[in-house]
Amino acid sequence: MTTQNVQATVMNNRLGKIFTKSDATDGQWDSNTLTDSLSSQQIGILMPNTSINRVQLQYTGGLSAWRIQNSATLQFTRFGFGVKDGLACWESSAIAPYMINPNDILTVYPQPVNSAPNLTNVLAWVVTSKGVELFSASPVDATATAMNTVVNNQSLGDSMFNSTLQSIHIQCEDGAVLDSVEVIDNSGGTVWTAYGGVRGSTGGAMDLSYNLRVEGMAIPIGKGFSLKVTTTTG
Repeated sequence: MTTQNVQATVMNNRLGKIFTKSDATDGQWDSNTLTDSLSSQQIGILMPNTSINRVQLQYTGGLSAWRIQNSATLQFTRFGFGVKDGLACWESSAIAPYMINPNDILTVYPQPVNSAPNLTNVLAWVVTSKGVELFSASPVDATATAMNTVVNNQSLGDSMFNSTLQSIHIQCEDGAVLDSVEVIDNSGGTVWTAYGGVRGSTGGAMDLSYNLRVEGMAIPIGKGFSLKVTTTTG
């Protein structure tokens, strides 16, 4: 398996700390906990009861998701995507203010640029009334491909059955185009669809984190539903 370097700044308006993982394993959450660059402590130990409002995470190449998770309950309270090293964006790193719990850890799920021709690695944070899950897929160019959860490889309908879809945040690997995203029902019909785009690849671009970010959705999820993406490699 491949690895890459990941680093993050976690901050509020008065202080900030740097957390790193020099050999984060691509394609997994396990063992990918970031620790303080000076003390090697986890975020909950170093910054307990500290309110934060920004997380800036950078990866070496490909794409990457992050989350702040309670190691005791396994629930995660904040999540997002990183940007390629050197493309940090102050505006897009803002999060809803959060008070760090002493049990919290900061973990990362990186992926490299897909080495196969005409294949694109894609990640999606999917938020429903049931909770939040990270989905992934590696579509062939111009081919609508279902995304499944990274933890247990479940479809949207299996993982989020009998809930309401509220938001979709999608990140494709560096340089790739998100042509479209669709919510498909159990009969193969299109319930909802939207176009995506290309993430910024230079400092100052409009959005360096997302190929598509949709909020305020209200789609009931039934059994057999799927989330499909169509992409083009960069």
